[in-house]
Amino acid sequence: MPSLQDIRRRIVSVRNTRKITKALELVAGARLRRAQTRIEEMRPYADRMQELMAGTSRAAASFRNLALMQRREVRRVAVLIVTGDRGLAGPFNGQVLRRAFELERTERDDGHDIAWLVTGRKGASTLRFRRYEVAAQWAGFADKPTYADAQAVAHRLSELYTAEQVDRVVLVYNRYVSPLVQRVTTTDLLPIPEHVLGGGGGEVKETGPRQGDFIYEPEPEEILQRLLPVYLETEIYRALLESAASFLAAQMTAMRNASKNAGELIENLTLAMNRARQAEITQEILEVVAGADALSG
Repeated sequence: MPSLQDIRRRIVSVRNTRKITKALELVAGARLRRAQTRIEEMRPYADRMQELMAGTSRAAASFRNLALMQRREVRRVAVLIVTGDRGLAGPFNGQVLRRAFELERTERDDGHDIAWLVTGRKGASTLRFRRYEVAAQWAGFADKPTYADAQAVAHRLSELYTAEQVDRVVLVYNRYVSPLVQRVTTTDLLPIPEHVLGGGGGEVKETGPRQGDFIYEPEPEEILQRLLPVYLETEIYRALLESAASFLAAQMTAMRNASKNAGELIENLTLAMNRARQAEITQEILEVVAGADALSG
């Protein structure tokens, strides 16, 4: 049974830990509000980008010769994992890595090789621990990404795809729903999915001006060629922002639970300390009584 002094030391230690977790909870909550604002500002832009892509692809006579649109037999799949730079965020990093490894098993069963790309130190360290070869990794911006960070990632993915080093690119990240809910999401990035193009098939569907209600200058094909890299950057930036908000929400929730558990532990330890102190006092009284009886005898 621990001594009274040991219990007191443990209470002090837990109280100090609770101060840290409470501070982390407050910091994550403040930063989460800013991250939510960035997502709310980004989502309409990303939606309009998809609408612009769909409209331009429908007006284009052909876009099959565009590098990021070319579809070929899949032999090697690039998996881009978006993780955090730090821990103390509950299941945030673990759940996205589990989904990535599930995807790996599925692709390997289909006879496909895997190329790993990862943002965030936690994901990179896990892949190194498993002795996986990482084609590219980025870190230092997991909780506050910029558009330039998304551009760097998109540029590397485009290089791999256009050089035919990979035949498909899949993005795995945590999508922010609410402070208590973050959903792991898997999205195909390259080749550009057909649904993004509004069902455009690259064929002329009717005679006459194909632009419909719009006049395009330059030609829709050239506009689409310029839009494709921007679309890729936008999707990656959106995923980075979603992941950043998810990380802060997960950290805030985890630290809140840790603070709550620390409070309960302090209450239990305080009760144990009071019992131990009462036992010591009772033992001292018994010793005094026994000594008095011995003297009187």
